[in-house]
Amino acid sequence: MYRKLLIAIDPDDDGEGKRALAAAMDLLDEDGELHLASVYSPGGGGFFPHVTEEAPEKKEAEVREVLDLLVRKYLPLNRSASLHVVAGNAGQKLVGLAGQLCADLLMLVSRGSSGHWPMRRATVEYVSVNAPCPVLVLPSLEKSGPEAGEKQAID
Repeated sequence: MYRKLLIAIDPDDDGEGKRALAAAMDLLDEDGELHLASVYSPGGGGFFPHVTEEAPEKKEAEVREVLDLLVRKYLPLNRSASLHVVAGNAGQKLVGLAGQLCADLLMLVSRGSSGHWPMRRATVEYVSVNAPCPVLVLPSLEKSGPEAGEKQAID
């Protein structure tokens, strides 16, 4: 059992959050600390001159709202979680946050090389190599590639 568990959450995937929280409840001590983190790209700058300075704060608030909703929907009532919303490079920020929190375990959901979020694979690899604690990578529930198509054809 783990005392401090950090879960990286994609705020755009409710199923991923549900799955990660369920797995966390099996691994977390009864009085352990649960931390949910999401990293977003702040955008702005020269390529997007129409993005105002308020945009990153708005994005952070939106992501925090989604994490809060996940906690309310899927976390047992007798448990709580600290929410962390950070702007920047996902891999670097997750590794840094795990170190800052002194996490015992960092949990991620991998989509492998699916087209939905192509940077995810690089993030998982970076975190797995650089994290200051063990990393648990849950496989995606969605299967991509020929195997998924064949299975659907059979079903």
